[in-house]
Amino acid sequence: MNHIIIVDYRDEWPEQFRALGGRLRGALGSLVLRIDHIGSTSVPGLAAKPVIDVQVSVLSFEPITKLQNALASVGFVWRADNPDLTKRYFREVPGQPRTHIHVRRAGSWSEQLALLFRDYLRAHHAVAADYAQLKRQLAAQFRDDRSAYTAAKSPFIWQVLRQADEWAQLSGWVPAPSDC
Repeated sequence: MNHIIIVDYRDEWPEQFRALGGRLRGALGSLVLRIDHIGSTSVPGLAAKPVIDVQVSVLSFEPITKLQNALASVGFVWRADNPDLTKRYFREVPGQPRTHIHVRRAGSWSEQLALLFRDYLRAHHAVAADYAQLKRQLAAQFRDDRSAYTAAKSPFIWQVLRQADEWAQLSGWVPAPSDC
């Protein structure tokens, strides 16, 4: 059984991302506009599932074979069954550390949303602490049900995104340059 486990922040996560980002940049070359560390492991101090999430921003998903081949060369497989059509989702090959590659169109709402959520949590430590507490509680409650765990986090995430939108408007937020 693949239980949901939340661990304390690990100082090695940024370095793991940098190494992976370098491999991805080398494999994807001109196909990619930016590569960013997203998700909970990208927020210093935030407890998380020990999974590195990477957002790869591209101009177009087509031809998908170029993305598939480039990512396969560094050990990632396209999950064509992913129901979120705003991205193309890739995962590690069996036996490798759990990694999520989210390929999104540059400038799209979904690309910006992931970056805004990350940056807001980085700038608001108390909100990140509340998120960590909620994740630990939900992981204990839904230990073996990833869908229920994810669904139960949604109200909090949307509340934070409303706050992040206000913060972005007041601060003039724009995404920082690509992480890699």
